[in-house]
Amino acid sequence: MSPKRDVSEERKNQILEAAMVVFSRNGFLGARMDDIVAESGLSKGTLYWYFDSKEEIIISLLKHLFDQEMTGLATIQDKPGTTSERLLQFTKDSMNSLEQIIGNLPIAFEFYAMSFRHEGVKEKLKTYFRQYLEKIPPLVQQGIERGEFREVNPVEVAIATGAIIEGTILLWIYDKANVDLEVHALASMEMLLAGIRK
Repeated sequence: MSPKRDVSEERKNQILEAAMVVFSRNGFLGARMDDIVAESGLSKGTLYWYFDSKEEIIISLLKHLFDQEMTGLATIQDKPGTTSERLLQFTKDSMNSLEQIIGNLPIAFEFYAMSFRHEGVKEKLKTYFRQYLEKIPPLVQQGIERGEFREVNPVEVAIATGAIIEGTILLWIYDKANVDLEVHALASMEMLLAGIRK
């Protein structure tokens, strides 16, 4: 007997994918729930069954996008290789993950802008950033204990890692002609690692 499909999860994803299209096209302010209904092909009742408001969709969408990007970070400690190799691989995976959602990058700016006036969005962004602070320091500590890194503050390395990844993304959005996502993120990460290696 085959397992039952989770239709509710499918429907939620269908709505979030439609919302990404609508938000990318119209922006958060210009988008209406009716636009998302039309894009999803579902009924208005179905949309409101899963999401009470546009704000709730925005917060769920933010979580959905960041969950995709942070998948590699969740298992970074258990992967094979040196600490440097794992951090470089995480950086590369993050850039590849971003390229898969490239069409939705205008949304990223709106999330950041919205965080100044919407507590729910600010909390999601904070949760996302704190994953760097939670997952990377133990890995850096492991590198110190194995003699790969000199004595450094693991939290500061985590913050620098987040700054490299997020900063490269923003620079790439500003100037794609001069910034290559993967090349420049990896080069910056390599410079950080060179600075903390023994």
